[in-house]
Amino acid sequence: MANYDRTAHLKRIHAQRKASTLKKVDQAIKRLLRANKSINFNSVSEESGVSKASLYNHSDIRERIESLRRQQSQAPTPKQIKREMNDANKDILIETLKRKIKALENENKEIREEMKKAYAQIYEKF
Repeated sequence: MANYDRTAHLKRIHAQRKASTLKKVDQAIKRLLRANKSINFNSVSEESGVSKASLYNHSDIRERIESLRRQQSQAPTPKQIKREMNDANKDILIETLKRKIKALENENKEIREEMKKAYAQIYEKF
């Protein structure tokens, strides 16, 4: 018992706990990214089982979560992309539909003319 160094033992335990915490947080962030969920302190805490206080106290974890949160806030959501696409393409879509309507009206007119001729031929046979 004379060679037991309590300080070294506590440092080793602390290093193991820190490594375990980093691993849990890293895995949680990967799962959240794969699931396309938002990255913030609450979601990482719930997913990893690590307290929010620990996330805030570890500067490297805190910086990583904050940077991922900023990246996600800057990236447009699928709803925003769809809305922008609809607004940008609205005029083009309207013009395309107008051309299609015009073509269908012309086709309809030609078919009616052909039907008139066909009815005239049938009428002449009687």
